[in-house]
Amino acid sequence: MNPLRPLLALLVLLGASTLQAAECPPLLQGELTQLRGKASIDLCERFAGKPLLVVNTASHCGFTPQFKGLEALYQRYRDQGFEVLGVPSDDFRQEAQDSDETAKVCFLNYGVTFSMTEPQVVGGADAIPLFRELAAQSEAPSWNFTKYVVDRQGRVLSRFGSKVKPDDPALIEAVEQAIASPP
Repeated sequence: MNPLRPLLALLVLLGASTLQAAECPPLLQGELTQLRGKASIDLCERFAGKPLLVVNTASHCGFTPQFKGLEALYQRYRDQGFEVLGVPSDDFRQEAQDSDETAKVCFLNYGVTFSMTEPQVVGGADAIPLFRELAAQSEAPSWNFTKYVVDRQGRVLSRFGSKVKPDDPALIEAVEQAIASPP
């Protein structure tokens, strides 16, 4: 066996990792802790190259019933690679103070199966990088359940406010546009 073979294999692996990191769009760089667990969601690994809907959520908001519509939207398009990422936030003072309560609202009350994170800051100078980039590409959330449709290249195609329901024709059209976007 060639003594350089393991070294060459390692260099190829390192080169692939560097290439993948370089290809990851700014929007998806970083990790967030998933809700109901301490495992991390590597945003690039999980969502790169996929059409995505990012939503800042809250457990005690008049728009909280939108979880049902978000889940229906996810179920409708997930076989086409579509993903939804819910990011709970107390920025607007309507999130549960306890992550277990947040998880109960999402998973038990509304049957959410899409990815959810632990509560995060989504606005202002302390916003997490994901939401700073969403704001840079469009506009920061002005309330809970602001929805961002992101194409396969990590670009925001559309931003929808809280009053736009997940079954709104304009939102569905944007999701279908994201699904149709080239990898």
